[in-house]
Amino acid sequence: MDFLKKFWPHPFKLEKKVVKPFVIMLIIYVAVTVAASIISGVLSFVPVLGWILSIVSWLVDLYCTAGIVFSILKFVGVFKD
Repeated sequence: MDFLKKFWPHPFKLEKKVVKPFVIMLIIYVAVTVAASIISGVLSFVPVLGWILSIVSWLVDLYCTAGIVFSILKFVGVFKD
């Protein structure tokens, strides 16, 4: 659990059944994912830069998806402090 808290500190600061910080956290994760995808898509015409940015975008997508899942699990009370 400490490993998860090191890489995703913000979802573990959420409290059970408190809606406002939960929604803000979800909006931030979705916005970061969309921004990374747009930047990767716009610069995809440059061969080497496009490949690098698509790998970075994939990693950002993975990180944000895990953050969303951890936020939901913390919100519903699956993770205990």
